[in-house]
Amino acid sequence: MALAELAATGSGRVRIERATVHFRAAGGKRVEALAETDLTLEPGSFTALIGPSGCGKSTLLNAVAGFVPTSSGAIRVDERLVRGPDPEVGVVFQQYALFPWFTAIGNVEFALKRFRMNATQRRKEAYVALDEVGLRGRERVYPGQLSGGMKQRVALARTLASRPKVLLMDEPFGALDAQTRVSMHELLLRVWDAHRTTVLFITHDVDEALVLSDRVHVMSAAPGKIVETIEVKSARPRSVDNVDQGYLANRNHIMGLLRNSRSLASDVTGTA
Repeated sequence: MALAELAATGSGRVRIERATVHFRAAGGKRVEALAETDLTLEPGSFTALIGPSGCGKSTLLNAVAGFVPTSSGAIRVDERLVRGPDPEVGVVFQQYALFPWFTAIGNVEFALKRFRMNATQRRKEAYVALDEVGLRGRERVYPGQLSGGMKQRVALARTLASRPKVLLMDEPFGALDAQTRVSMHELLLRVWDAHRTTVLFITHDVDEALVLSDRVHVMSAAPGKIVETIEVKSARPRSVDNVDQGYLANRNHIMGLLRNSRSLASDVTGTA
């Protein structure tokens, strides 16, 4: 089945139920990285997660991806308990993690080797995915010859080629310049609108969260937990150059929550 044939199927629901994550630091000290968290991502939704640095955003994403085990509680994708990485859950990180010795199409094809498809099928799916992210004609180019934005397009194509039901994105555009970032926002929203994959998007940027998502969950300082959820009702498409009163109200409210969270963290740690 080609990527273009995908549509919303009612699948891709993520349930996070009283999940916590603890680590052991040097000396055996127990560190709470994620406080008890409950969250449901409905199929086809676009959800942003924002909070202070070190609050546990990436820890939560990595737990949903199956990279980090929960210490208590549970995470389920379509009612299946997450026990490790799942091919139906795709992840895009800020670092592109492309193999420099493979071309763009080679990177995408390599990611498809875990699936039961022959070389011809892999090549076909890789071409479709690269075409979808606007890289037609760049299939034979190596990562070292691509700009940062194009590298991230290859990384996105590599993830899309596996047709995930859930797409986890950990600050994927954080290293890009402002103009490239806007074009990546537009591309991501086109892809999401076409497939309605369930998206969980981690960001530090309030405007990015409000432009992209249906819902913004704001986390407290570490150990992080969700302190408030903001429904984004501004009509799509959105742009920071053309905002309504609802957008501005949400932006100011989220900024206030983040400032308060940072202030509380400073009081606890004694840092500025």
